Amino acid sequence: MPAADLSHPVESGMPVYPGDPAVTVDPHATMVADGYRVSALSCGSHTGTHIDAPSHTEPDGRAIDEFPVSRFVRDAVRVDLRDHSPREPIRPADLPSVDAEAVVLWTGWDRHWGDADYLDHPYLTPAAARHCVDYGYDVAVDALNVDPTPATGAGGSNDPHATDGAGGSNEPHATDGAGGSNEPHATDGAGGSNEPHATDGAGGSNEPHATDDDAVEGVPAHHELLGNDRLVVENLTNLGGVPERFELAAVPLALADGDGAPVRAVARWD
Repeated sequence: MPAADLSHPVESGMPVYPGDPAVTVDPHATMVADGYRVSALSCGSHTGTHIDAPSHTEPDGRAIDEFPVSRFVRDAVRVDLRDHSPREPIRPADLPSVDAEAVVLWTGWDRHWGDADYLDHPYLTPAAARHCVDYGYDVAVDALNVDPTPATGAGGSNDPHATDGAGGSNEPHATDGAGGSNEPHATDGAGGSNEPHATDGAGGSNEPHATDDDAVEGVPAHHELLGNDRLVVENLTNLGGVPERFELAAVPLALADGDGAPVRAVARWD
């Protein structure tokens, strides 16, 4: 059975989400001095190719060690989104509606790994995240984030739990505008429909949690996915080397009470 490694190597100085712990891999014992090798590894729980547990953003979300190991092996469908521009939203119409356990977003953004442009990846709108929830998909992406990543030095928060705008709520599923409802699945505008699968386009979406424009703040896609017990895998690579349908194994470190963990992501197919 063919297989492909979809993981970035863990090494000192590798890219991390703005504000996350830097990664260092230093010699602790060496062959010359000690007759064996041991490395000292320092990193955050969301280092490199990693998986987000619901407890990453949801106060009552499950930790990574609360999932059976079988949950980290998914029947996946890859969707080609390489035509998307920097910071362009991924909408429901861009996503498949097929029988699968995970949708893998192939943006091609792994080509920017190590460059400043890596922060400017496409992102899921709240309505697109709801589409994934409705179809029971876990979500994986070859970019840093399923939400927009704040530009460093622009005044935005680097806390994945915080909103980027002044006065924004940090509550899961809260709206960012004044007077917005904090109720799960509430709409932002008066009189909006709550029908799933509404579009994000001009004229205003009626999708639960969807915004009426592309200026997404905070981490609404994370809240939508993780708040509904969907898993998120970020920083994949090499998706051009796999077919449209494949088995994605993204098994995390067995981190006790983990909000996430690095994975060795592997694709296999017939």
